[in-house]
Amino acid sequence: MAGGVPINTAPIQGGYLTGKKLIFPLSLVISLFFLWGFSYGLLDVLNKHFQQVLGVTRLESTGLQVMYFGGGYLMFAPIAAEVLKRKGYKITILMGLGLYSLGAVMFWPTAHFSTPQNTKAAFGGFLVCTLVIACGLATLETAANSYAVVIGDPALASARLQFCQSWNGVASFIGPLIASKAFFSGENQNSLTNVQYVYLAVACAGAAVAVLFFFAKLPEVAEQPTAARRGSVVQESTVELGIDSEGKIIGDEPLYKQYNMIFGFCAQFCYVGAQVTIASFFINYATENAGYTSAQASQMLSYGLITFTVGRFVATALATVFESNFLLTVYCCCAIALNAYIAAGHGKPAVAVLIVIFFFEAPMYPTIFTLGTANLGRHTRRGAGILVMGVSGGAVFPPIQGAIADAANTRISYVVPLVGFCFVLAYVSYHWATRGFKVMRIKSAPVIATSLEGGAVGGVINTVHYDEKRLSIVARDEVRRGSIGSVNLNGATGGPGKW
Repeated sequence: MAGGVPINTAPIQGGYLTGKKLIFPLSLVISLFFLWGFSYGLLDVLNKHFQQVLGVTRLESTGLQVMYFGGGYLMFAPIAAEVLKRKGYKITILMGLGLYSLGAVMFWPTAHFSTPQNTKAAFGGFLVCTLVIACGLATLETAANSYAVVIGDPALASARLQFCQSWNGVASFIGPLIASKAFFSGENQNSLTNVQYVYLAVACAGAAVAVLFFFAKLPEVAEQPTAARRGSVVQESTVELGIDSEGKIIGDEPLYKQYNMIFGFCAQFCYVGAQVTIASFFINYATENAGYTSAQASQMLSYGLITFTVGRFVATALATVFESNFLLTVYCCCAIALNAYIAAGHGKPAVAVLIVIFFFEAPMYPTIFTLGTANLGRHTRRGAGILVMGVSGGAVFPPIQGAIADAANTRISYVVPLVGFCFVLAYVSYHWATRGFKVMRIKSAPVIATSLEGGAVGGVINTVHYDEKRLSIVARDEVRRGSIGSVNLNGATGGPGKW
């Protein structure tokens, strides 16, 4: 790093942080969620603004989503995951913030040199800017989502990620509120001037957060489970190993055999595709189906994002009481019913339902991420990158919906997100069923095997209570294999045990 300033990281002792120790690192992570929530909120408004100013069709305008979700998240998330695997959370976050700020700065010359004669070239320039920003955001999401899950108690992983993601929602509705004034009011309706200033402010915010992260002492979470051993005498009363109830190391299977993660990726792909299409064509739906102006529709979109944010905080509270897979099953059923009405309804009531559906979308991304990364062990960081790649669904669904909207109308095109929600329902309901249809969250149990709903991932080590004889056999085999270094255990009678 420039100037020889060391990157301050500190390994977490004892597996994960609790209580007041969580406040500072989570606050830093929340700042990242806020940054990309603001950027995403602006993206949906730019979609409509470029249609007006640059004369692109609805299908062409979805190029922003293709670059944002396909170019950035699909192509760059694996790179970000590899950097995370090799260099850790802090370096990865700094890299993401650098790319994010660079892409935002690039909006300035692109907008400045845009003229009525080079609208297609200008739109191409904006696509490149969006791609660079998306690479930064894919990097941030890979690191921040995983970090929020593994830094604290695995039992509360879903609720913790819900809370962090809630601030993403706060920023995402601020974006359209600002844009409704900056892009659609007065002389700015047919101008790109304010786009320059808005994104310059975004770049400055990204640089400021990067400086904060550079000098902060960010706790680093180890990915491999470890424990201390002195000779042949084991000292502690619990075993901090990623071992399930059958004596297998959690996440020991190859990455391609982590089927829960693979189907979690598919569910994430379909959910993000559905979420993006609902937001991207919101303004078109409101103007065509209910007679709102673009400025009014932009404000309506901000109301939808406020609803989304409220839904995140509500889901955070509910996730501390109920099993997340059960909650998401209920939320998916509601989203499917509302989406069906949106595709068939007319007028202002249909727009009202379109706003309400944001509430039921709210917990889906963080919950699917937590479920999909559950019990990955040594694959935790690469698994996080794969789940973030699922965001690329936002590049596939909008062009399909745009083509349907151009061929028929925007209202009919809302059958596209309906398909996505149906797949998500299939994944979470199967996940819920295979884990015993649990409704209330299990706060404690005498034996913790694999996590029921997520959060038991690699660096956050499951604490598994076994009898001494059984553990000795398992541990000795794993030490010989080199999977783990050592084991800590008190004997059943309270004294030190030997093996």
